[in-house]
Amino acid sequence: MKSILITGGTGHIGSYLIRNLHILLPNIKIYILDNMSTNRYCSLFSLPEESNYKFLHLDLTKCSIADIPDSDLTIHLAAKTDAAQSAKFKDEFYSNNLNSTKKIIEYVNNNNSKLLCASTTSVYGSQSDLVDENCSESELNPQSPYADVKLEEEKLIKTAFNKIKKKYLILRLGTIYGFAPGIRFHTAVNKFCYQASIGEPLTIWKTAYEQKKPYLGLSDLNLAICHIVKHNLINNETFNLVSHNMKVREIIEIIKQKLEVTIKFVEHEIMNQHTFEVSNKKFLNTNFKFNSDIKNEISETLDKLRYLKN
Repeated sequence: MKSILITGGTGHIGSYLIRNLHILLPNIKIYILDNMSTNRYCSLFSLPEESNYKFLHLDLTKCSIADIPDSDLTIHLAAKTDAAQSAKFKDEFYSNNLNSTKKIIEYVNNNNSKLLCASTTSVYGSQSDLVDENCSESELNPQSPYADVKLEEEKLIKTAFNKIKKKYLILRLGTIYGFAPGIRFHTAVNKFCYQASIGEPLTIWKTAYEQKKPYLGLSDLNLAICHIVKHNLINNETFNLVSHNMKVREIIEIIKQKLEVTIKFVEHEIMNQHTFEVSNKKFLNTNFKFNSDIKNEISETLDKLRYLKN
């Protein structure tokens, strides 16, 4: 493999991958594509000198595929990702995310790139039992427009790639945690770290405190992508990537070991009503091991924010 295209490359996940993929996949050229709508220019600062980069300031919903260089692998991250906000801006989420994925399908169809598409474990929605990739479409229960549109993207990819005979892999990611230059604070773990660091109450959905949810460390995601590439696992299927299934209460207890916190229970229109636990067994069966230490990852994020209350 000589080159990788990462769409949404300055985001939370992308800003970590562009700094770390080259460690296990040496001598690759990394194309970083982003429309910079979130202004995370800091993600491009001080990139490792030993890697080879080209930045593409492009909007996938508007650009021509001729503007995107050929690559051996496309990691498709570009999307609006704030599930809570998607309830207020449903049409915007659908338009942006679906059109971005349609453009990537067109791009892959016109070159020899394989596709890794970042989906979400949120497509499972409210579930009473441990769920895995064998869940039928009728059993999936997404509870936000963000998760709805991710499921639509999955269907688009499966239908299109069966026709064009290209290789894809859909990765259903647990809620991301861990520090990266492009970090955002709208997801649970990061939001709690930020609120605790500035002395605000941790705002927790009333139904969520004792619920289990799937989480994924950035370090595990980076290792998983390298594992997929090295073992040629891109073979038109779906994998759950989950480091831990944990209760929100357990996340809060980890933060409490570093900082004093108070809790404020709130209501939200997309609150899940049941525990939501996702199996990672299928990916473990490829001889992968999830190594992320969520306590250390939370501690690192809190340390980055440690001066905010001084």
